[in-house]
Amino acid sequence: MAPTGVYPAVSPLPESRSRRRTQVPQTLDAAAVRAWCSLALEALGREREEIDAINVYPVADGDTGTNLYLTVESAAQAVEAVFAAHETGSPTPAPADVIRAMAHGALIGARGNSGTILAQLLRGMAERIGDGDHLAGALRRAAGLAREAVAHPVEGTILSVAGAAADAAESAPGSLADTARASYTGARTALDATPGQLAVLDRAGVVDAGGRGLLVVLGALVEAVSGEAPVAPPLAHVRREPAALAAEPCADGGPAFEVIYLLEADDAAVARLRTRLDGFGDSLVVVGGDGLWNVHVHVDDAGAAVEAGVEAGRPYRIRITHFDSGVAVTREQVQRAVVVVVPGEGLAGLCAEAGATTVLARPGEPPASGELVEAIRRAHAREVVLLPNSAELRHTAAAAAEQARTEGVRVALIPTRAAVQGIAALAVHEPDRRFDEDVVAMTAAAGATRYAELAVAERQSWTSAGVCQAGDVLGLIDGDVAVIGTDVAGTAETVLNRMLAAGGELVTLVLGEDVPDEVAERLERYVRDGHLAVDTMVYRGGRQSTPLLIGVE
Repeated sequence: MAPTGVYPAVSPLPESRSRRRTQVPQTLDAAAVRAWCSLALEALGREREEIDAINVYPVADGDTGTNLYLTVESAAQAVEAVFAAHETGSPTPAPADVIRAMAHGALIGARGNSGTILAQLLRGMAERIGDGDHLAGALRRAAGLAREAVAHPVEGTILSVAGAAADAAESAPGSLADTARASYTGARTALDATPGQLAVLDRAGVVDAGGRGLLVVLGALVEAVSGEAPVAPPLAHVRREPAALAAEPCADGGPAFEVIYLLEADDAAVARLRTRLDGFGDSLVVVGGDGLWNVHVHVDDAGAAVEAGVEAGRPYRIRITHFDSGVAVTREQVQRAVVVVVPGEGLAGLCAEAGATTVLARPGEPPASGELVEAIRRAHAREVVLLPNSAELRHTAAAAAEQARTEGVRVALIPTRAAVQGIAALAVHEPDRRFDEDVVAMTAAAGATRYAELAVAERQSWTSAGVCQAGDVLGLIDGDVAVIGTDVAGTAETVLNRMLAAGGELVTLVLGEDVPDEVAERLERYVRDGHLAVDTMVYRGGRQSTPLLIGVE
């Protein structure tokens, strides 16, 4: 069943379906690529739930169809942006520009294992078509590039289906449409063979979900270049009832987290990153090039995977998903989850280890409501507690919560204004408690936490604490400048003294990546010497907008 009102649609095709049937392109031109994108998104929207339902490998988390849809949605939006940049009456975009936009959009929007591989397949096609190659050559390059991107290729997956599509295309004489049809037929045959190649598929009685999604994309290509959608024969394997499928194990004792991020880095750094991440977990896929990469891996230590990215270059749009733990990871929807916005990679790992779904807010790059909605969907829960951890995200988070409610998710928005309040709320979260009681307890914990942050003044200006000069360290308590100092440690001590004057039981310190450990040690001693009954917790926040966050409960 196709989703209704859940996913935003891209702009409609410039031609009706009836006109497309009479105007068949003989080359993969700009209009054909645009049609392909739109038709693929349309088809994945229809097939999304069915593909989710047969997702058992590499993790049975029931989201392959959704991930492929979101990947193609990003690709389609990038293609529409290219066309929108051309005013009415101006020349049509060059085919190379459109196919490269499609590949780039898929790269930056890739979701999950299959979505990341699909992005690499599109990149391979874009390379060859952009250079004027024919469709068969483009499919061959795509299959090869995708296989190279996977650390340990496995037969019976989307890689096998892509390879078979390329083989069939190369042996097909005739027109572009004939080549597309041949690639589809080859992919269809390979997909039916996947249960015989991968035992977990055979046990579950399903074909590979990623391969099924690729077949949908290839079917859209056939329709775009021929005007006729291929008629798919019945699947060789029919999925079992949901209860049986949910009980299927994936990889016994598999990693607990899926980590995905975009990475700006050079080729040499990425080669080292591949080697390092390969030792952390499995399902490693690194796609991209020309300085921009999409990294996907399943690990037990999410923080280490992110830190490896930091050492390689600049990671951003970091998404960490905690799989439902246990020997067998299932696709069953959980009752309750927490979605938390965090300002740094270190906190993302910390919150993910506590079971939360995280959204990273990098300096100057606050998440949009769509990113929060997507995180709520990724949490895959009937009830969600949303912690925005920023006053500036109040309206954005409210919009995301409202959208998720229309999709049947019960969402409670706790208006946390700082990451330390979110940490306090997450610390008292108990998923076995009644939803309302859990929300009240988390809200109370957040409300009982005063927060402060240190910032460096960029210019001379007036503040509530007086005039500051460029380079001064500002101590903000509950959002207002309360202290003006000359160094981080001394200013932090003054801030702590003021905050603890009203009492407190626990001090939380979140250090930015450039703050040395000696500062944390000095502040711990300061609290211990002046307030014997107060405990101190120290965390590394990674790259965040402020050198130090302070919470006092």
